[in-house]
Amino acid sequence: MLKKLRQAWASQDVKTFAGYGAVALVFVTLIILAASPFATSFMQQWSRADVETRSKLVLNVTRDNLETLLSQDNSSAVKALLERIAEDEKVLAVGYCDERGNLRYPTKLMPAIFSCEKVARSDTDSFSSFHADGHDLLIGAFPVLSGRGHLVILNDLGFAKQRGAEIRRYFLAILAIILLATIIVATFVAVSFIRRWTLQIRHTLVSARSGQTVPAGSGPFEHEVRQLIRQLDLNRPGMEEDRTVWDASAVRRLMETDLAGTEVIVVSNREPYIHNRTAAGVDIQLPASGLVSALEPVMRACGGTWIAHGSGNADRDVVDANDHIAVPPDTPTYTLRRVWLSDEEQDEYYYGLANEGLWALCHIAFVRPTFRESDWQTYKRINERFADAIIKEAKTTTPIVLVQDYHFALLPRMIRNRLPGATVITFWHIPWPNAETFSICPWKEEIVQGMLGSSILGFHTQFHCNNFLETVDRFVESRIDREHASVTLGGHETLVRPYPISIEWPPAAMAHQKPVPECRAAVFARLGLSPECKLAVGVERFDYTKGIVDRMRAVDSFLTEHPEWKGRFVFYQAAAPTRSKLTSYRAVQEEALAEAAAVNAKHGSEGYNPIVLAVRHHEPHEVFELFRAADLCIVSSLHDGMNLVAKEFVAARDDGQGVLVLSSFAGASRELSEALIVNPYDANGMGATIERALSMPPADQGERMHLMRDLVRARNVYRWAGQMLLDANRLRKKQRILDLTEQEQKAHRWNMFSLT
Repeated sequence: MLKKLRQAWASQDVKTFAGYGAVALVFVTLIILAASPFATSFMQQWSRADVETRSKLVLNVTRDNLETLLSQDNSSAVKALLERIAEDEKVLAVGYCDERGNLRYPTKLMPAIFSCEKVARSDTDSFSSFHADGHDLLIGAFPVLSGRGHLVILNDLGFAKQRGAEIRRYFLAILAIILLATIIVATFVAVSFIRRWTLQIRHTLVSARSGQTVPAGSGPFEHEVRQLIRQLDLNRPGMEEDRTVWDASAVRRLMETDLAGTEVIVVSNREPYIHNRTAAGVDIQLPASGLVSALEPVMRACGGTWIAHGSGNADRDVVDANDHIAVPPDTPTYTLRRVWLSDEEQDEYYYGLANEGLWALCHIAFVRPTFRESDWQTYKRINERFADAIIKEAKTTTPIVLVQDYHFALLPRMIRNRLPGATVITFWHIPWPNAETFSICPWKEEIVQGMLGSSILGFHTQFHCNNFLETVDRFVESRIDREHASVTLGGHETLVRPYPISIEWPPAAMAHQKPVPECRAAVFARLGLSPECKLAVGVERFDYTKGIVDRMRAVDSFLTEHPEWKGRFVFYQAAAPTRSKLTSYRAVQEEALAEAAAVNAKHGSEGYNPIVLAVRHHEPHEVFELFRAADLCIVSSLHDGMNLVAKEFVAARDDGQGVLVLSSFAGASRELSEALIVNPYDANGMGATIERALSMPPADQGERMHLMRDLVRARNVYRWAGQMLLDANRLRKKQRILDLTEQEQKAHRWNMFSLT
């Protein structure tokens, strides 16, 4: 019959087409009548499954709060919480069965004949049927407090019967309409078919051109649609133009609108909160990490799960059975999931390949990188462990996974292989060297291929993006689209984009800062400085890439050329110890101590040392107090991805004063051009710049600081994250359109096959 329909259509024989069309419609009607009982049964089963799913969703949302309230024996709060759950139109009643089988906190409509003994309770979620007061009920029993009690949710299945009755009525109505309209439909089917396809073509082209979802039925035109999709440029002006201010609320709006229901998972080696045992109990430490400083406020804004290595000696003491802890401690907004490493794994994965190898390789600071086969094997194993954690934590098949830094070069490909629907955004927080330099790495191909598992691969600057594309071109067989900055490997396309990282605006550490004069007085009193003295500050980890020794040599040169500043100038270097297990890091700390002593011996006098070297961790509020008290800040990185210290200094100076001396080898120099840019390898040049900074008129300082503050305010960390999330959103839309086109293409081919 289908073959005759096709022949009738080809010969434009409308009468024949109408006759066979009527037969086909009657055939469809018989199918509807036969399928009606099965559809009703299916609807009832689907309704039951829907109720079970809703019950589990209610449990997932309220479990933590309920268990906390039950543990606190807060009866009124528990009762209020259960009453709110019972407000759902499909929920009849809610209660709690304690470990003795007693029903507690029943809601208002709980049937009088109900008891906990009538419910099937176990160590896992269970459902059972119950009939009370003329109602068919589905009872869900969910273990809480590690099985010591059960939350019971009574769902009324009466709506399922109503749905079944409605289905039968709809089928009968459809049958009547089909019988009455058969002749009319058969007569005008040809004209309607042609008109529908004409409108569909127009709608398909308009929708695709405007970036909207391509409507169903576009299968025969998949080639044209694909051409239009290729014209979608991820760099075109997007949603960010509609947001004049990027802040935490803007990120939340983005997650609630464009990315509604999207799960966000962050993966990094460094955790945002470290728990350590002290004499006074468990202490919470915020690590001195630019990565943490940038990501933590974003996670507070959008929520989700942060997976990281648990490095504190009390970290295991504070997590739950799933290695979770809600953070921040005061007002939790997201979940920290800790992954555990042994000391040997830490030595080989973190200190070994990641820092002695990749860190030294990517930072061209003339420290020879070290590569060991055992380190590489452990590095791969730890990346696999974090991949396992991501798969376990993912609640959907299409999460956005933000992979952070050089510790996880292999992780994007592992995620892609196991969770192909995920949108993987990898951000490389350190520089990417040129291809010649990167060729030193014995496992360069595996590392690049691992990174190309990303959907979007981000670097601080366009220069680093260009270096990466050159590396791919040299070492990996792939297709590079330089016009659109993308790499296609194994059928998967990775976009390579610059996303200059930044800081939170306003910084949280500014919340309780005193006015600048009071900060200056407090710092000067602690250091024993006279009010006429000029103060320069540097804030770094003891890392050979930061140029700490070089800035001390610049101070030496400055005081040698300008001895009149002796006694009137002090340089305070805050330096937090880091990676002390590594020889290169211990060496730079020892060299800095020796250099400071030498400069103080050369230019100091009784009661005066030009360099104050504070070797300890400084909390954020201490750092910002130093910034607000200082006359200038020196950032002399020998090679750096961005360097957020420079931006923090700018953010701290709401008085519009202060001078930033900034290395040309820090990524921040591409943005903060109003700083005094220096070559950190030129001690004499840096010394002359220090003198220039100290002599700069207040009006000149104010003009420069105003421009830099405007830039840091606008290009803050929320904008950094927002740009990546917006690009991810466009990429996901594009993929949905391509998937739909592919599905319609397959459907069209099947239809053509059936007609033949």
